Amino acid sequence: MENPLQRLTLAELRTRTSEKWRRYPPDVLPLWVAEMDVSLAEPVARALTEAVARGDTGYPMGAEYVEALAGFAARRWGWTIKADHARLVPDVMLGIVEVLKLVTDPGDAVVISPPVYPPFYDFVAAADRRVVEAPLTAAHRLDPEALERAFAAAVAGGRRAAYLLCNPHNPSGTVHHPDELATVTELADRYGVRVVVDEIHAPLVYPGTTFRPYLSLPGSERGFVLLSASKAWNLAGMKAAVAVAGAEAAADLARMPTVVADGASHFGVIAHSAALRYGEPWLDDLLAGLDHNRHLLGKLLTEHLPQVRYQPPEGTYLAWLDCRDLALPGDPAEVFLDRGRVALVSGPTFGTGGAGHARLNLATSPEIITEAVRRMAAAVS
Repeated sequence: MENPLQRLTLAELRTRTSEKWRRYPPDVLPLWVAEMDVSLAEPVARALTEAVARGDTGYPMGAEYVEALAGFAARRWGWTIKADHARLVPDVMLGIVEVLKLVTDPGDAVVISPPVYPPFYDFVAAADRRVVEAPLTAAHRLDPEALERAFAAAVAGGRRAAYLLCNPHNPSGTVHHPDELATVTELADRYGVRVVVDEIHAPLVYPGTTFRPYLSLPGSERGFVLLSASKAWNLAGMKAAVAVAGAEAAADLARMPTVVADGASHFGVIAHSAALRYGEPWLDDLLAGLDHNRHLLGKLLTEHLPQVRYQPPEGTYLAWLDCRDLALPGDPAEVFLDRGRVALVSGPTFGTGGAGHARLNLATSPEIITEAVRRMAAAVS
């Protein structure tokens, strides 16, 4: 087994031109945006190299991605995806917007559960929908009472509404239990709210935790999920994703304009399909490395920053750090950047519950994580 997170040196990583490595000056350790410090999985690199060699750089066509995803879902989760219930979309967030257009109208409410991925706020607003919050509990679990209040408010006056859920949850790393998802389904059915689930981190779940695709659960037939190989194989630069509808939502998905699929990258389809078909051994090696990192971070924080509260994530490669006990003069992410030269994501950008927190990206080498915690501790000493 080779840990993909230990193949590249810091000097090699700094030659990259992506946002992660170009946003901040070279003296900053960038542990912020969701890019991983890995080389491409060999099957993905081979598929792209062969495409370049044959000049295969046109527009995407066909069901290759959906078929590859269906195979992966069957092997990994025992879930059957029907090809006629799935559509190619440019990426997960743009796919979410297109689905929201199918089941809500301008001015309608979209319920979200903060603290949550900041683009949920931005894309909902850009789609001329309004956000209604149903915050997570202090333990980062779904709160049925908050959901019921939010659903009732969202449909007041006979408006249509949707619930945009993140599973596994970003930034907490929570993997929602099947009984929690069943509660979501029951409440959504009671209030007439359509459920749309971002499952982009679904392949990134650790031992001891079981991921259940939302649409594999009884009662989810009116819901939608959005999936992609982007996060698990570090393919954000090659856009492509799949929207999947439950049995009773398939007719809604069929109304999605065919031009939406044109926004997906042909290289994205090639890369994501190769990852899903042939990249599981690489994924398993990655998960072993990430599992080590999530526990290493806990050990380092206990030793050097015991005031920071941290629960190792059940899924994703993101760590949600509760820095409130540090009693810092401002946003912890700003303090760690200004004084420690470590870039994290600011907690308040994740909405209610984010103040006093910061998100750290674990998808790097143990050496970089160790140095980052050393710097963060020095920043607040």
